[in-house]
Amino acid sequence: MSGRAASAEIYLQGAHVTSWVPSGQDPVLWMSAAGQFGAGLALRGGVPVCFPWFGPAPSAGGGPLHGFARISDWTLLEAVEKGDDVMLRFLLEDTEASRASVWPHAFEARYEITVGAELLLRLTVTNTGTVPITFEEAFHTYLGVGDVQKVTIDGLGDMPYVDRLGGDHEEPPAGESLQITAETDRVYAQPGRIVVRDPAGGCDLTVATTGSANAVVWNPGAAKAVAMGDFGDEEWREMVCVETCNVRERAVTLGAGAERTMAAAVSATSTAPRGTGPQRGEPVRQLA
Repeated sequence: MSGRAASAEIYLQGAHVTSWVPSGQDPVLWMSAAGQFGAGLALRGGVPVCFPWFGPAPSAGGGPLHGFARISDWTLLEAVEKGDDVMLRFLLEDTEASRASVWPHAFEARYEITVGAELLLRLTVTNTGTVPITFEEAFHTYLGVGDVQKVTIDGLGDMPYVDRLGGDHEEPPAGESLQITAETDRVYAQPGRIVVRDPAGGCDLTVATTGSANAVVWNPGAAKAVAMGDFGDEEWREMVCVETCNVRERAVTLGAGAERTMAAAVSATSTAPRGTGPQRGEPVRQLA
C-alpha cells in the first residue's frame, strides 16, 4: 500500500511489516533474500511481532520461537488515510489453538500501524479473561544498513544490559556508542530514543519508544549467519535489530479487564545524497 508520505507492505500473517519506504528515501527495513513465506513460517526481517513470549517457549510443552502472534493470521479491521499517512488496525484474539498452547489465556491484541514519514507501531493488549495474565512482547525491528561494522548506536551508553552471549548477568554501563563487530545479543534496560548512525548507508535511523522497559540489540555475526537456514551467509553485514520490548523480569502482568500499550516510532534522516553509498534495506524478495 502507498500513501503520499511513504509506501509499505504488510502481511496478514503476523501483521508483519516487511517494507517501509518513506517518500524520496531508500527502504528502511531489511528482509533476508533467504527467507521463505508459508503457513506457520516466520518471515526473516521487517518487523515481526513477538507475543506472548520472547525467545523459546516458556515451558517444556514447547511452542514457536517468539510466540504464536508472528505466525498467526490477524484480522484487518480498518485501513484509512489520515492526511499524508495511511493507518491500519489489526486484531488478534485467543482461539481454540492458542488456548491449547503453553499460554492458554483469554486476550485481545489490537495493533495500529501508521505508514508515513515515520513508521508508527502501537500494540495494545487487553486481558479479556477473569484471572491475571503475564506475557512478553516485542517489535523485533530489522533495520537495513550499508555496513554494520561501520555503524554506531547511540542512546544506550549509560544503560545497564544483560549480555546474552556472555552469561545471564548485569554488565556495567558501556558509557559510549555501541559498535557491532561480531555476534551481538544484548538486553538493555530503560530504553527511550535509540539512534543508529549508518555512514555507509548515508542515514541516521531512530527508534523512539513508549511503554517499553527493554531494548534488544541483535546481530548474528558471521558464524551464526552461516548456520541459519533463512539467513544469507553475508547478510549479517546489511542489518541490525533494535527491538522494542518488555521481556524477562520486565514481562507485563495484567489483571482481569486491564490493558497496556507499547509503542515505537521509527524514522530515517538522510545524511548523504541518495545513491552515493550502498542502499539501505531491501524490498521483499522472492518470498515463495
